[in-house]
Amino acid sequence: MADLRNMGGHGGEALLYLTDEQLRQGIEAMFFAYRGFTADPDRILQGMSYGRAHHRAIHFVNCAPGTTVNNLLNILGVTKQSLNRVLRTLIADGLIESRVGRADKRERHLYLTEQGRELEQKLSDAQRARMRAAYREAGPDAVAGFRQVLEAMMDSEMRRNYVALREGRA
Repeated sequence: MADLRNMGGHGGEALLYLTDEQLRQGIEAMFFAYRGFTADPDRILQGMSYGRAHHRAIHFVNCAPGTTVNNLLNILGVTKQSLNRVLRTLIADGLIESRVGRADKRERHLYLTEQGRELEQKLSDAQRARMRAAYREAGPDAVAGFRQVLEAMMDSEMRRNYVALREGRA
């Protein structure tokens, strides 16, 4: 396996030494890691007839209480029809509350209900436990590098949404 440390270059130049096989292995690892990362929430949601789209909506409404439907559309990158289907179910089941905007009556602001916060906590606890265990095993340098890789994989629109969420502007 090639030495992946910086070989005297700047920043990501050492990554030029990665072979197609190493990249393929990274892609496969990401697929399997994603399966593991979503497995616990999937099991929790299965009994409720919810899927990953419901989980993502719950997660991001929790991250940005009061976010608008349009903002959630941008964050999730899904169609309006798809999101509306998910939101209708979550609202009808009492997990998300939709409130009319104060400044613009056409806007709908989304909030988790107490029941929605409880479900979000259960889903996130399962994922945090998996992430915590992986981070502990990998160590702090790997954690920082992993985050850098993930951020570098985001296109500019995704990165803007990600930064806005992190800064509480979503």
